Amino acid sequence: MTFQPSLHSFTAMSDTVRNDPSRAAVLDHPKAWPFVEAAKVARRLARSGRNHALFETGYGPSGLPHIGTFGEVARTSWVRHAFTVMTGLPSKLLAFSDDMDGLRKVPDNVPDKEMLGRYLGQPLTRIPDPFGTHDSFGAHNNARLRAFLDSFGFEYEFASSTEYYASGRFDAALIRVLECHREVLEVILPTLGPDRRASYSPILPIHPKTGIVMQVPMEKIDPAAGTVAWRDAETGEAFETSVKGGHCKLQWKADWAMRWYALEVDYEMSGKDLIDSVRLSSRLCRILGAPPPETFTYELFLDDSGQKISKSKGNGLSVDEWLRYAPAESLGQFMYNQPQRSKRLYFDVIPRAVDEYIANLDKAPNQPEAEVQTNPVWHVHLGRLPNHAGSPISFAMLLNLASVANAGTPDVLWGFIRRYKPDATPENEPLLARLVEHAVAYYHDFVSVKKQFRDPEPFEREALEDLAATLAAMQADTPAEIIQNAVFEVGKRHPFPDLRAWFGCLYQVLLGQLEGPRFGGFAALYGIAATVALIRQSLDRAPPAS
Repeated sequence: MTFQPSLHSFTAMSDTVRNDPSRAAVLDHPKAWPFVEAAKVARRLARSGRNHALFETGYGPSGLPHIGTFGEVARTSWVRHAFTVMTGLPSKLLAFSDDMDGLRKVPDNVPDKEMLGRYLGQPLTRIPDPFGTHDSFGAHNNARLRAFLDSFGFEYEFASSTEYYASGRFDAALIRVLECHREVLEVILPTLGPDRRASYSPILPIHPKTGIVMQVPMEKIDPAAGTVAWRDAETGEAFETSVKGGHCKLQWKADWAMRWYALEVDYEMSGKDLIDSVRLSSRLCRILGAPPPETFTYELFLDDSGQKISKSKGNGLSVDEWLRYAPAESLGQFMYNQPQRSKRLYFDVIPRAVDEYIANLDKAPNQPEAEVQTNPVWHVHLGRLPNHAGSPISFAMLLNLASVANAGTPDVLWGFIRRYKPDATPENEPLLARLVEHAVAYYHDFVSVKKQFRDPEPFEREALEDLAATLAAMQADTPAEIIQNAVFEVGKRHPFPDLRAWFGCLYQVLLGQLEGPRFGGFAALYGIAATVALIRQSLDRAPPAS
């Protein structure tokens, strides 16, 4: 999955908009949500007279990149691509790491915790790397972030908070914060409790002796000198510290606003849990003298019981786990769908996401240009659809085949696939080849341990015997649709309340699961003779009551 911009046949329209950005606000565009968001950015540029857009995503490097990191960068990339297609104007995605934050607690998943514990409160980029691979703990996690984003082919520019503060890129904006200090406090203080309000300061000086990011009240603010005066509460020692050159940083809500102001950020996404923070930082950005960026709030992920995903609880699904069981493109499909609705993120959602991706990929080549821009795969691939088709076999079907065949290796599945589709090879069906690998892993870890067969009721036994006889009379190459119709007719001949109950019987008795594939397609893939044998083995497993 490579995220690279593509203009396709939008060149003429883009040239028009490049010469007159205000046109972007009125040009028709697809109603897909990335285009809706991109139009907001285009209108923003038209108002400002600027001709370059800055998209930003944030990262807290005290932990490792996770599935939420992927979702935020992927979704922002899709909006950025839609903006490019819509306007032709240049843009940049800035992946900003808040690596100057003080370490609040020692993470559970790192070595040498005792060493890290001695550096609590210090900026992440001043703490030794417990892994021993980088100059600092912050640098280590930043490298993990960049490797993570690079593995998906995201196009971005990395930014380090430490570097931006230390290099002076924020100096002018920090002086502006000092100038607006009273107004900033008037916005933030009412949101705090009494104890925190008494000690709060948006300015966090770095202690010149201990290196700790200090959270103490300021005794004096001097915008002209660019300094703040404060006192160490433990020792009583007074200090005057320059806000320039990385000697101070800001509390994160003020920091967010200052960054928007200093860098002229045009667009940023964030989770539902940060709605109040977005509002507050937007007010602060206006106080500093700039309009806040266009923002987008996405819903949070839930686990299989409906509880919020938490890294500390470990009740979520990691990127590595998803990629073990499905292609990265399917994760993109999952992230694309309705980002403003909460989603349950657990292993059972993977097969559906894979097959939804396949269906959309198969649909795309036959869609008109305006329609294909509403297809999720067009956004997932940033307009550059793969040269290969989707998969001739659904992922759900492969999982069921793996279950019935007890597939321990991909070769077992390929044996059935070649009988069903003789010309299929890993070389000419690359997506199918990947799905086979994933299906074996998913079967091994989930399906095989969850099989629960049930015995058929007497009338179900008769229906299954009828189905076995019906299938046995068919030719080996009978098409899947004819098999499916025959399965329907068998079900109608027996006293099932409806056909759903008939297919439920097939899945539970033959496959040991509550749901299953389109049975005609499964029988064609598995083989008619093998399907007949499966039915008879299932009946032999549960002999009729005497």
